[in-house]
Amino acid sequence: MVAAILGALIALLEVVSAAPQAAVTTVTSTSPDLSASTASVSTAVASPSAPLSATLPSQVALPSRQSWCPSEIFCAGSLLQTVNVAQVYSDSKTFVDKPTVKSSQQVLSDFNAFNGSSVTEGDIVNFVDNDFGGEGLELEALTLSNFNANPAFLQNVSDPLLRAWSQTVHGYWTQLIRGTNQSVVCAEGPGGQCESSFIPLNHTFVIPGGRFREQYYWDSFWIVQGLIQSELYDIVNSTLQNFMDELDSIGFIPNGGRIYYLNRSQPPLFIHMISSYIAATNDVSILDRALPLAERELQWWLNNRSVNITSPYTQQSYTMYRYAVTNSAPRPESYLTDYLTANDPTLTTPLTESEKDDLYSELASGAETGWDYSSRWTAQPGLGGSNNTNPMLRSLNVKNTIPICLNSILYKTHLLLADLYTSSNGTSKSLADSHHTAASSLRAGILDLFWDPSKLAFYDFNLTSSSRNSLFSAATFYPLWSGIVPDEVLADQSKAFGVFSALNMVLNRYNGTFPVTFLETGLQWDAPNAWPPHQYIALEALGNLPSNLTSNSIPTPSSGKSTYDLIPSGQLGVDESDLPGQPIIGTSGNATKTGSQADINTLSGTIVNGGNSTDREGWAAALQRELANRYFAGALCSWHATGGSIPGLLPRLSDQELNYTQSINNTGNMFEKFSNNNIDSAGSGGEYTVQAGFGWTNGVALWIASNYGKVLVAPQCPSILEEETSTSSAKSATSMVRPSSGAATIALAALVIRALLQG
Repeated sequence: MVAAILGALIALLEVVSAAPQAAVTTVTSTSPDLSASTASVSTAVASPSAPLSATLPSQVALPSRQSWCPSEIFCAGSLLQTVNVAQVYSDSKTFVDKPTVKSSQQVLSDFNAFNGSSVTEGDIVNFVDNDFGGEGLELEALTLSNFNANPAFLQNVSDPLLRAWSQTVHGYWTQLIRGTNQSVVCAEGPGGQCESSFIPLNHTFVIPGGRFREQYYWDSFWIVQGLIQSELYDIVNSTLQNFMDELDSIGFIPNGGRIYYLNRSQPPLFIHMISSYIAATNDVSILDRALPLAERELQWWLNNRSVNITSPYTQQSYTMYRYAVTNSAPRPESYLTDYLTANDPTLTTPLTESEKDDLYSELASGAETGWDYSSRWTAQPGLGGSNNTNPMLRSLNVKNTIPICLNSILYKTHLLLADLYTSSNGTSKSLADSHHTAASSLRAGILDLFWDPSKLAFYDFNLTSSSRNSLFSAATFYPLWSGIVPDEVLADQSKAFGVFSALNMVLNRYNGTFPVTFLETGLQWDAPNAWPPHQYIALEALGNLPSNLTSNSIPTPSSGKSTYDLIPSGQLGVDESDLPGQPIIGTSGNATKTGSQADINTLSGTIVNGGNSTDREGWAAALQRELANRYFAGALCSWHATGGSIPGLLPRLSDQELNYTQSINNTGNMFEKFSNNNIDSAGSGGEYTVQAGFGWTNGVALWIASNYGKVLVAPQCPSILEEETSTSSAKSATSMVRPSSGAATIALAALVIRALLQG
């Protein structure tokens, strides 16, 4: 019975994975004022899933205190666990983002006054209402005083509609710009009048959006790419200054701007951002401060995240890097999720305390990857099926995975640093040489450990098995993005295409862009989700191929075969018949999975929503054009489906259509992730609802507009009314904004969680 309840819970959470709830903080998606910020900070209202008179469910023993997170309020401890078990908010992050309105001592005293055995939902609601302020109030929306409504990149976009939409997206920076609200920042130390989890920043920054109301590390790389196109160079500089402040005071750049992130970082793209900023502005003065701090960051990764590996293939030894977080408690911002994963009542044999500690460490390490979570990090990728992710999360093997992406990023970091030292006046040549040496060693390790010359792809290396993993993911493009092209590829144009043949298949077979993996697990970094950063990385990787490898046209499959047939044997690790399906709008089923009819988006010389082919266009240029157009199609069509419109160019959808997408009162959302098989909806899955805003989505859109604007063509968005009449579209429809039904379903899901907690 409990197992059935848990399965129903997971399914319910999937259904509303993209639905913003009335009781959850959201960023208003209004048409932007191109001169000032229109954003406002809203706060959640307590919405417990049980009557206020109900006593709280029993709790498991508290996890150990975490030395890196000393707060007795916002870190693992009795107060945090009790509030989460009470489920006062549907998102655990809401509570830990609320500053207290009383001193720490008074808050703890108020909490300790409860009778542990009889404390009720109403007690906790009153406690939170009386002792805590609104989440995110330590930040304030700012005005962009030097905002240029018509930056030069807009002239690169030929199509009038897409130029106007790019200008609209450019205007969204005015809604995402933030600064520290010094008037409400809590003083440090036990004598302060309040306590907060917020790490105050000295400079202006851009937030991703939604629940991500602070500055985040790797998100900022793609935000910076967009800010550069928008000519907001001062905001880029401020963003980098904030990171340098953190390196100065903390010693590394944390995942995000909250104390509960102080045990982990994220993909280390700081030097990549510095390099992009200097390339755009020629402001080398920033290097005086940046270079010593870049060395500090690299030393942190070497000291805390490196491991020596002897290759089973060549017997050569390398210093490589992994994600590995020291942690033995639920993550504060996802406390209830981690708590239920470790204390799942369906387990026949409960986890031991040691096993829970290991799991909490793996969960935090998975969050450090930025890909939280993916079958890529699990020892048993298919465990649990597509609608029960707990078993798979309990098989996380992040710390024993040597990831393609992290090592490729650090390889390029060393090269960029060497170049920056060369650009910096009076700097010793020996420092540049040392980074060239480190890059050379990492390159050798990446090619030895990750590259499979028979499958023509890169795969993560597994310390547990001392071999490459077989799971294919979007991470395969990271080495080429960083400039690492294997010798086999350099010697053969057909092999060069083979590296990107899965991308070609996706564009012909699916309606959207490139998914993270080809496994449907219910985890948000798996199919069918497609993320903006990966489309950027694939485009850059294609652009890094030498021109002599890309002059031929895209190959065509044999008669009766699909583009799957062009992929090297074994590369995907998934048979064609086992690939995720592609629903056909207006019908009750999917496209066929095998044979030429599987390529439902193939047109003469191009693909649906892939732009127009040109004479003598090489295969790499064609894939870039098609992927750039498909990304614009997904971002624009999902924005339009949720209420976006442009006067004179793109009329607002009818109330009937917007009612179907639950967007009657909305004016268009930019989502953090998209559906690979439906270009007018957001992605789904994961441990929080899909977020609107959205920093890296905007950044990639503006970067594509600037770099591919001449080949972009206005997309053909699906008919919302056809989707409404299609029984097969029910699943994809839930990826759109559906506030009223989402709130009700979240409330029902919360009741199920409570039943589980009560055993």
